[in-house]
Amino acid sequence: MVTTRSALLEDLVRLDVGRGDLLMVHASIRSVGRIVGGVNVLAQAMFDAIGPEGTLSAYVDFEPFYEDDDDPAEIPVFDKRIAHAARDHGILHETLRNWPGALRSDHPDAGVVAIGPQAGWITGEHPFQYGYGEGSPFEKIVQAQGRVLLIGAPLDTITLLHYAEHKANIPNKRIVRYRRRVPGEGGHRWVDFEEFDTAEPVSDALPANCFERIASDFLACGFGRRGRVGAAESFLFEAPELIGFGIQWLERFFP
Repeated sequence: MVTTRSALLEDLVRLDVGRGDLLMVHASIRSVGRIVGGVNVLAQAMFDAIGPEGTLSAYVDFEPFYEDDDDPAEIPVFDKRIAHAARDHGILHETLRNWPGALRSDHPDAGVVAIGPQAGWITGEHPFQYGYGEGSPFEKIVQAQGRVLLIGAPLDTITLLHYAEHKANIPNKRIVRYRRRVPGEGGHRWVDFEEFDTAEPVSDALPANCFERIASDFLACGFGRRGRVGAAESFLFEAPELIGFGIQWLERFFP
């Protein structure tokens, strides 16, 4: 299948993406099919859909390119200006990181990029500790009535659901601690990070595929919208509704 900027815009509008939207996007470009102009054209179509008053955001994380047992003196400083988005998030996230006017939050691992009028607020003052929780870009997207757009991306890739994990009343959440070199006065500094575990469900009592199941059950209850963008099966979720549903879904395992 071959698709174009105007056809992608029609698909996005049909999915109910609208002017002024605050979107957090996850995408598999390969699933969309061949785009005349490539990944940049998909980004342009999303900007067409939300207009200049809308804001587009994406989770970027980063590629540390080192192992825990490497020489600490040789571990590079995390520089958000040049640090690549994690490769497993796909080419669109790296494209948005480099987009003119893009702002990136300071957190190395929970980092978010945003473009648009709300970008400074979303990415500003990202807490280093528990970076998916209070004061994070994820909380701000929920507070601002943002929306989650999946374009060909699996349901288990909804990073915003880590905020639901953070807020849910779950006993004995698994915690991870690690260190990063970050910019500081006179060069760099080591920072100790503490976070609820985002690599696995935050509790052993939760199913391994809980994010996928939350999103599937959310859709089965009549929430969200489903359509196609190009050849890609796509979904649009209201962030506050999804997070409220996700918190209740997670807490039911802990009566």
